[in-house]
Amino acid sequence: MKKSFTIIEILVVATIIGILATVVSISYSQLSRQSRDGKRKMDLEQIRAALEMYKSNNNDYPSNLNQLTSPDVYIQSIPSDPKSPNYRYYYSYTSSTDYTLGAYLEGTNSTCSLTISCGLKNCNYCLGPYGQK
Repeated sequence: MKKSFTIIEILVVATIIGILATVVSISYSQLSRQSRDGKRKMDLEQIRAALEMYKSNNNDYPSNLNQLTSPDVYIQSIPSDPKSPNYRYYYSYTSSTDYTLGAYLEGTNSTCSLTISCGLKNCNYCLGPYGQK
């Protein structure tokens, strides 16, 4: 007598594999979003540090971020959003004591007090010289 699997056993195994594949796919997608959001926060902190070094040398914030890379190098290059060109970082010079940096975080509700565009969506994470705005 030959030993073989029944249709029920094969269906149970296929269902379990399908459920596991779905769980792994969802987890991977969430981890990817969290990873991109972490990079965005790190990029904004690097830009913010360069802005503060610029201010300490010039007693003012730059009118645009390109001034951070020349003639004095405060940052090697201005980072771009991980999902560029669909999303971009926002910078606005407000005064010699204030600026706004913004990014769109995929997994966060808005903490921005302003409505500003970060590409396809409005920025929902904003920083200034004293932290989150």
